[in-house]
Amino acid sequence: MTEFNQKLDASGLNCPLPILKARKQLNSLETGEVLYVVATDSGSVKDFDAFCKQTGHNLLDSSEADGKYHYYIKKA
Repeated sequence: MTEFNQKLDASGLNCPLPILKARKQLNSLETGEVLYVVATDSGSVKDFDAFCKQTGHNLLDSSEADGKYHYYIKKA
């Protein structure tokens, strides 16, 4: 398991809320810190990939298990 500094549970939220909440929480982190996000929206897979490419944040890992999507995002 990847180490993280903060966790965001975006379960039950649909696009674009997981991304918006992640962006807000990333703003409170220091450069190099990691945000762990849990989401249930299947569309979040492509959303978080695109979000990280656009913002320069590093998507360290993404996975799916039991209908939940897990993301580790390192703040740029």
